[in-house]
Amino acid sequence: MKKNVKGRLALIIGFALLALYFLVPSMALSDGMSPGLRGLFPERGITLGLDLQGGLHLVFEVDGDRAVEITVERLAQRIQAEAADRGIETVMKSDGLTVTAEPSGIELAALIADQYSVLESTGEGTWVYDATTATATRNDAVDQALEKIRNRIDKFGVAEPTIHRQADNEIVIQLPGVKDPKRAIEFIGQTAQLEFKIVDNKSPLAAELPQAVTEAGVDELLTAFANKLSADQEILFQRGTDSVTGDPVRYPFLLQKAALISGNDLSDARVSIDQAKFNEPYVSLTFSDAGAALFDQVTGDHVGENMAIVLDGTVYSAPVIQERISGGSASISGSFTMDKARDLAIVLKIGALPAPLKMIQNVTVGPSLGRDSIQAGKLAGLIGGVLVIVFMLVYYRVSGLIADFALVLNILLLLGLMSALHFTLTLPGIAGVILAIGMAVDSNVLMFERMREELRAGKTPRAAVDSGYDKAFWTIFDSHVTTFITALVLFQFGTGPIKGFAVTLSLGVAINLFTALIGTKTVFDIINRKSEVRSLSI
Repeated sequence: MKKNVKGRLALIIGFALLALYFLVPSMALSDGMSPGLRGLFPERGITLGLDLQGGLHLVFEVDGDRAVEITVERLAQRIQAEAADRGIETVMKSDGLTVTAEPSGIELAALIADQYSVLESTGEGTWVYDATTATATRNDAVDQALEKIRNRIDKFGVAEPTIHRQADNEIVIQLPGVKDPKRAIEFIGQTAQLEFKIVDNKSPLAAELPQAVTEAGVDELLTAFANKLSADQEILFQRGTDSVTGDPVRYPFLLQKAALISGNDLSDARVSIDQAKFNEPYVSLTFSDAGAALFDQVTGDHVGENMAIVLDGTVYSAPVIQERISGGSASISGSFTMDKARDLAIVLKIGALPAPLKMIQNVTVGPSLGRDSIQAGKLAGLIGGVLVIVFMLVYYRVSGLIADFALVLNILLLLGLMSALHFTLTLPGIAGVILAIGMAVDSNVLMFERMREELRAGKTPRAAVDSGYDKAFWTIFDSHVTTFITALVLFQFGTGPIKGFAVTLSLGVAINLFTALIGTKTVFDIINRKSEVRSLSI
């Protein structure tokens, strides 16, 4: 046996064993393995996509305008704080893109012109957020939301999620295998804007507020007080339950609109257990060094007043500040379950979304649909595979058996490589696998027909095989390269399932070249290793 034949044979066997090594975690037999034996293999193999195992498909729209408003509000607060440090007493207000100051003053105008170039003066005491910067802020809000959602889902524990941007301000999320869609939606879409605000009990309006209102009475209350509130006041509600009827109620609070501390000042958030309240979970907060100093100053300035802890516009608690609080820690309680407390701690630790999300599509795919697709795919693949194998055997005889060997090797290597890459298999991905297998059979047909022509011309079996491979090489190579280029274009410009199809097709093309030009050729060389071979079963 020639030395290069031995090397090629060793290469084929090595690749086949390597493919089996990575494919074992995806095979049903691996479930029955002992823990010790299973530890010898990789932990993950091929993962089924959303359309095969069921799950959640969500499309969120990022409110870019609100992201700009939040940015402008924080900008106004920073200007006011910096002005106070310079001895300039003023009240800054924001409305959309506009920032106003009362009183304005020359020194304040100079400060803004020097430090805040994104604001354009439109008159005495009025500035507008730069339009170009506002556009960039909207675009950045989508990118930031995408990254924070990705981090949240990683913490949530979903295997192989698909997250990508769509259009100008939409985010598409696919979560295969999610068992609790409602919890996942709440977890992902929670803005997590945490703010600490002072309850304005000194205002006469506070005495006019009812102790509690029903859910239906919330809008009525806000309408009644709409014209009574000053620009720096707002009414927010705490959720609760009527002790007599058990119906849900809302407890109104009159708050100072300015947030004295925000979630940006946090360094950590974690779940703790309150043993005094029957082991009820709550979220304990730890502030950064700057946040701890700010919390110390704020609590010292407002001793005897109530500080409301507000999350996404809902009051969770409003304890009285008994004394200056040092150490930089606080807590959020609110009859949490352990899962809700854990989810809240995660989103607070990762950080708030830059803008609210609006869900515009919510599709739950049941696992039964995936099972039906898998069964249909298995049946179609089995029938198609058997027909191809039988046809190759009948039409090309022993050479057809060699082609069937290449077909099995092709499938083994393709699935093994997909398993090694932890590939997520979807229905379009299965289509790519089937197309790649079809190309493998087509390559063998081209070579066999060339070999038949050479045998008819009177050449020996060995010469016919060598000549057939040589003459068919560039035809096979060109067809595979053009298919590979098409797959690259689909991968570059496609999204989701289209990319899955492109990946499986690309891998199949590369493996086809190996099995068709090296795999089958090695088998023929082994058969023809002796010069006395006088016929070829083809």
